[in-house]
Amino acid sequence: MKKAKNVVIAQSGGPSMVINASLVGAVIALRSKATGSRVGRIFGAVHGIEGILKGEYLDMRKISEKKLQAIAKTPSSALGSCRHKPTAEDCKRIFEEFRSRDVGYFFYIGGNDSADAARIVADEAEKAGYPLVCFHIPKTIDNDLRSCDHTPGYGSAARFVACAVKGDDLDNRALGGVKIDVIMGRDAGFLAAASSLARQRPDDGPHLIYLPETPFSETRFVRDVKSAMKKFGRCVIAVSEGIRGKDGIPIGAKLADGERDSHGNVQMSGTGALGDALARIVKAKCGIKRVRADTFGYLQRSFPGVVSETDREEAFLAGAAAVRAALESGVNKGTIGIVREEAKSYKVAYAVRPISDAAKDTRSMPREFISPSGNDVTSAFVEYARPLVGELPDCAVF
Repeated sequence: MKKAKNVVIAQSGGPSMVINASLVGAVIALRSKATGSRVGRIFGAVHGIEGILKGEYLDMRKISEKKLQAIAKTPSSALGSCRHKPTAEDCKRIFEEFRSRDVGYFFYIGGNDSADAARIVADEAEKAGYPLVCFHIPKTIDNDLRSCDHTPGYGSAARFVACAVKGDDLDNRALGGVKIDVIMGRDAGFLAAASSLARQRPDDGPHLIYLPETPFSETRFVRDVKSAMKKFGRCVIAVSEGIRGKDGIPIGAKLADGERDSHGNVQMSGTGALGDALARIVKAKCGIKRVRADTFGYLQRSFPGVVSETDREEAFLAGAAAVRAALESGVNKGTIGIVREEAKSYKVAYAVRPISDAAKDTRSMPREFISPSGNDVTSAFVEYARPLVGELPDCAVF
């Protein structure tokens, strides 16, 4: 593209604590002198694909550097988000909109469903003969993109989980009984696994961790709780919302009301049904009177004050890397992969990957991260996650 082309950038899917850092990283790179005359106007689509279809944008060149830096430090999706899966008919309307604005670059920030939406737009553009460079910028607190060692958003959400469970453990020390925390993670247990970082002493909770990757057994669960109560005199439990039985169907989905988004995902995070069900099991079969359950739900995504600085920096750099790739790689559609390098200290690189590597299908926790007992994580996971989360508060007990 010799002539300067305009840009559309948008956010999609669930918000996170650092998705705005990716947005700002991309916008600052697009506005830099390094882009030369290749980039014209920069349109920020309001509410993702839905905003494009409605022609609703912010002019990202008119926003001051000071405002952008403030936005980069603010959780949630500043441009607004959506979960709209574009159809072929939607894409025709999108290309009409893009033609009217002379758009040659499209950046979409989000998780696997967002990557799939970007892939659909890119593929339909090729079919229609519309010249479009389309890049997905990774984001998901679930940490389940196949294209990345870890995803922007995960480190901060994992930090929230670790801090929240650390606080719950202190609360449980004071009053005893059983505390159950249900944590996001539909198909992958990375977030619930992060609760293990709360442990500071040998008797600290969580004492049990249950993940979607290991089939959940009510019989084994009851046995585990009784064993923990005997050993510690109390029990703190971290549970992924996506735990499932031998049939492979998430227990939470069975208990939910069946609400689905356009990508077919059943809503589970907005209900406390799973936690309540597990609490009833403990009360009925373990003979424990004080049993409490909380569902962290949406608190994990946009909570201010617990952002991982590593996470925010990497999110910013991922946005900038997408711009460089779009302008310099010669690839007309792709995603940015975050690669952990082999080094003595923690270090990452940013690589251009096929957009299909991030789209639709997800990854699960590696087997080496899950304890053989199926109710905890291994030291390998702790080593993997600790640099993403950063230093946690030090709490003393008698």
